[in-house]
Amino acid sequence: MHESTIYRRREKLRKIADGSELGDVYGAAIARIKAQDGDKSRLGMAALLWISHAERPLRADELCHALAVDPGSTDFNIDNVPSVLTLVSCCQGLIAIEEASTVRLIHFTLQEYLSSHPDIFSRPHSAIAEICLTYLSSKQVKALSTYLSPDTRAMPFLEYCSVYWGVHAKRELSDSATSLALELLKGNYDQISTQFLLERVAGFAHWEFDDFFPFSGLHCAAFFGITEVVTALIGMGCYDIDGGDFSGRTPLAWAARNGHAGVVKALLEWEEVRPDKPNNRGWTPLMYAAGFGHEGVVKILLEREEVNPDKPNNEGKTPLLHAALSGHEEVVKILLGREEVNPDKLDNYGWTPLTHTARFGHEGVVKILLEREEVNPDKPNKYGWTPLLLAAMGGHEGVVKILLEREEVNPDKPDDYDRTPLSHAAEKGHEGVVRILLGREEVNPDKPDDYDWTPLSFAALSGHEEVVKILLGREEVNPNKQDFIGRTPLSLATENGHERVVELLRSRRAVIPSTI
Repeated sequence: MHESTIYRRREKLRKIADGSELGDVYGAAIARIKAQDGDKSRLGMAALLWISHAERPLRADELCHALAVDPGSTDFNIDNVPSVLTLVSCCQGLIAIEEASTVRLIHFTLQEYLSSHPDIFSRPHSAIAEICLTYLSSKQVKALSTYLSPDTRAMPFLEYCSVYWGVHAKRELSDSATSLALELLKGNYDQISTQFLLERVAGFAHWEFDDFFPFSGLHCAAFFGITEVVTALIGMGCYDIDGGDFSGRTPLAWAARNGHAGVVKALLEWEEVRPDKPNNRGWTPLMYAAGFGHEGVVKILLEREEVNPDKPNNEGKTPLLHAALSGHEEVVKILLGREEVNPDKLDNYGWTPLTHTARFGHEGVVKILLEREEVNPDKPNKYGWTPLLLAAMGGHEGVVKILLEREEVNPDKPDDYDRTPLSHAAEKGHEGVVRILLGREEVNPDKPDDYDWTPLSFAALSGHEEVVKILLGREEVNPNKQDFIGRTPLSLATENGHERVVELLRSRRAVIPSTI
């Protein structure tokens, strides 16, 4: 500081602390970084670019490898990797290394400052994409085996590049990045980076594709939704543009799954592309788009006559069912607007869209489905589980209340094991649902199942103290009721070490120890 008096220095410190003059501080620090000699200036600014624009926090070794890449080079020079100390020094105090070796900016206000000054970095996402693509194209990465989980510790930046290069390229694509992407993707994209992409982002397990691995560059470009690259790859004529990968997914299916409307439109312009082609499990592009809630893509696909809006997969699940179980209200509305769609269609396991929706507690979708006359609000699945029972089991109070408003719903309807919604709610400890159900006259608070277990038995077994209190407050509940081998709620709580529940049960005068 250059202030001449104690007062002025204190005022300066106060303004820095409340953020009103942090811009000046950060601006001066960045100017110092740029004024450094030799390669230090480039290194410091590049580090700030990466830290402020990366899709997730980077570890120090990842960042150091990123800074060592020479864009466009096919050889990664390990001798070009800077040390962590050099990195910190070049950034003039604007970065810090956390305990987990993660690199971060010194304060969240620095991120705000960099975001509000876009002129500091020229096309940052394109620059990051070029670095990632260069790293993936290096002979060191290409030499790694695609089988048996090879040791990638020598290439710590590999995972980030594999998972995020396309994210940065989609945001901002330069001619250089396009050329690098086309060179990388023009053949089968079967290097180790594909495994990182599919395991980390798409959720596949290694064993699902280690023996048979057709995943083309076109699949990859469609996965990321980079329309320019997809179009260029098709123009190169290297691919079957409607071909399936290891799971039978076409490029259209990947684009639909990830909500890339531009790529979907580009692919649908080709006659070879079948818009309703299923993968190995019977999932169509529409089903992917509906299940992941991509309204725009759903609308585009439904414009095609060949697309069956009610086509089930191998498990009998329709696009509507997948949209419903995931809670995508707008997609549900779109699909229900089609006459061909059956809103109460059973899958192979006897589940309807409503039973799945109730299970996951999606109140909005439950209301939409119940507006349709065809929907049976009390229809059980193959286990005898009704929508109400599933909502009670999950503790979804809102859905329970909605369903209980319907006259057709039996609040005490048992499943195939004679367990009621109250029994399941008591076992899971859902106090709110227990209170709601006990507010209905039709509900028997002491109804036993096939093994003579009552709601109190389940609550005691699981140690749910508050539910036990609620049930003991009902005169109809027999605290001494024995199951088929003579166990009482007290003995069940005792066997499982639930001391507070044991105390509650013993406080009831009528409670007697089990003879078992």
